[in-house]
Amino acid sequence: MDSSEALVQLGRAAELFTGAVAALDGQIPAGHAAYAARLIEDLGKHLVRAQISAAHAVRSSGAHKLDQESLQLINDAGLRPTLADAKAAAGHTTTARTHYRNAADLLSGWLALPISTVRERITHADCLIGQVTDAGEPAKPALGLLARQFANPQLDPRLILAAARKIHAARKDLGAGAAGRRASRQLQRQALDFIAQQPATARKHINTLVAAAVGEKHSKKGLQDRAGIYRLGMRQGLEHLLIKCLPTQAEAMFAVFRAIDNPKTIAGNREKLAQMLAGMGFAATTAWDDAGTMPDWARAGGSQSGPAPADASPEPGASASDDPQRPFEELRPELRHLLGLLAALQPTGAGPPGLAAQVGVILDYDKMLSCGRDFAVTASGIPIPAGEARALLCNAGIYPLVLGGASKILDLGRTQRLYSSAQARAIRTAYRGCGYPGCSMPAQRCELDHLDKWELGGRTDIGSAELFCTVHHIGRHCGLFHSVKVPGSRPMVLLPQELDPAQRLQFQHLLLRTRRGAQAAAAGGRGHRALEGRHAGG
Repeated sequence: MDSSEALVQLGRAAELFTGAVAALDGQIPAGHAAYAARLIEDLGKHLVRAQISAAHAVRSSGAHKLDQESLQLINDAGLRPTLADAKAAAGHTTTARTHYRNAADLLSGWLALPISTVRERITHADCLIGQVTDAGEPAKPALGLLARQFANPQLDPRLILAAARKIHAARKDLGAGAAGRRASRQLQRQALDFIAQQPATARKHINTLVAAAVGEKHSKKGLQDRAGIYRLGMRQGLEHLLIKCLPTQAEAMFAVFRAIDNPKTIAGNREKLAQMLAGMGFAATTAWDDAGTMPDWARAGGSQSGPAPADASPEPGASASDDPQRPFEELRPELRHLLGLLAALQPTGAGPPGLAAQVGVILDYDKMLSCGRDFAVTASGIPIPAGEARALLCNAGIYPLVLGGASKILDLGRTQRLYSSAQARAIRTAYRGCGYPGCSMPAQRCELDHLDKWELGGRTDIGSAELFCTVHHIGRHCGLFHSVKVPGSRPMVLLPQELDPAQRLQFQHLLLRTRRGAQAAAAGGRGHRALEGRHAGG
């Protein structure tokens, strides 16, 4: 197929697509709706690749130099060209002055695309298809490893574009020499691993990878010059503040957020929390024994409040989620977090107990000894520069916890069913969140689960435990997915075939360090091969 025939096919494809979407507009079977969503999403991926390729073709062919007659022929042919129209539209370029100065000018002015979109597509073409020198000569793509996978139909091109955008933006921080090129290649390899193994959370991983790679490049003085609380002014009755702080300072706030979100903090402090709300100018939440919350039979004297008047309507801008009379745990998380910070600022003893910030930092001991950088991460997954980590070691209380050691002193075997506090601390530190791929529930909100049922002889050991949020804990026991123990790794998850046709053993990348994630991926590959061997032998 030559380029003229390809243009005719594109016109027909648009017509077919429009007709198919119109036929799906209405009441259709649920299976067809799901199938249509999958097919349209797949077409969207192809379109993303095509847009970048088209931008590269416009630039490399010098299409901005087309004369007026050539552009008019294209306009006359329209969006449903015949083969004759397509051949006539090959066009002629000229060395004389034209309407457009360069490829970006043509794409923006002729196609009415935002200039920011055009520049982004050309940058993506530079990174993933090929560069064009000032002399108009072709050159290699800037990100070769990502470029080789951009046309891979098994990978989502949108994720590759996101990785290219982040790595390209960090090129100055990574440096232009050999060390910078090595760092770029390493980031590309790691990004491709995440895109292939866990696409649902790949964007967040890539952001974290790049942030960790460039974090050590920033000087302490430069960070200090930018840190602070900036007042943005009053908007719609609320004071807006912008906070810029060091990772360890952010983790201290996140620790308060985790504490205020913890049901255990709320359970024994309802009266204290209500007083705190009232003292800060917020309406107190409804008490558990308030007559308005009781059923009719429990109210004193059997009085009934009756239904609300039919013409009653909420105040403008009010919503059920912001109702101040709702229980504290049902308030919006953002509001709870603000209240937690305000409580932490009160004099000692004024706020509810249980809000003391306990910051957890995990150190990669081997990496700390080998290279002295990128070895520390907070319990929330925030990378900490080496200088901040050293300061924490000097000033903070240290609770030593060795992960991955040969000694298993915390195992309890069959002596008791429930995991001990020491075991829970070790598991939460090691796994840091829900084990279901893509779930971002932190460890403090997760439940410990016996992978081998206790009633069937399972042991209360570290190696037989996993963390799951309530939703995925129930889902595992309902048989919606399976957990598989793999030597040398966190337990893996095997999704049903309708969700994962490839039947890969997957693990939770979101909360793992990069090096541990790579080790777990290798362990997952070994476990997958072992699983295949059992199926083949069975």
